[in-house]
Amino acid sequence: MSNPNDREQLLQHLNWRYATKQFDPAGKISPEDWAVLEQSLILSPSSFGLQPWKFIVVTHPELREKLKAASWGQSQVTDCSHHVVFAVRTQIDEAFVDANLQRITDIRKTPLESLNGLRQVILNFLPHVDPVEWGARQAYIALGTFMTSASALGIDTCPMEGLVPAQYDEILGLPAQGYKTVVACCAGYRAESDKYAKLPKVRFEPESLIEHR
Repeated sequence: MSNPNDREQLLQHLNWRYATKQFDPAGKISPEDWAVLEQSLILSPSSFGLQPWKFIVVTHPELREKLKAASWGQSQVTDCSHHVVFAVRTQIDEAFVDANLQRITDIRKTPLESLNGLRQVILNFLPHVDPVEWGARQAYIALGTFMTSASALGIDTCPMEGLVPAQYDEILGLPAQGYKTVVACCAGYRAESDKYAKLPKVRFEPESLIEHR
């Protein structure tokens, strides 16, 4: 059983978190904290453990100005400390599956032949899904992991679907790499002037959202 203090702390983090509307441009995430947030992305779960994604961390001012224009002019893109673009593979082929299985073998010292069953299950599954749509669902798992991890460190985030994916792709040169933009997330520290920071969360009553059977 978990510690009551841990449970309370988790709820405090989740209540503290909100989609930050104004970031403090001077608030920079420390290299140590950012290293942990990058690990939270790497450690995010995905179906079959395939990790059909790439996370582009954008800190270059000129590049972020271009992305801001492709994000309906939202200032969070340029004011936050780190702007993360969640991109997914446009194709998931047999070679990529095999590279993943080889990684399992390398890390777990598992004979590659023992993974033949898993390999066949994955290869049988992939023709039934669109790689971008399926990858997007995986990317949103990583987004949630990233935002929750950030809140535990006292770091603000703002998930951002208000962008033009095709323009992001062009600016970042993603088509040549075989990736497509799905969503982005700004990370940093809220500005004191952000009036939304202190507003109570608005959620439906638990009984209308959670059903026990």
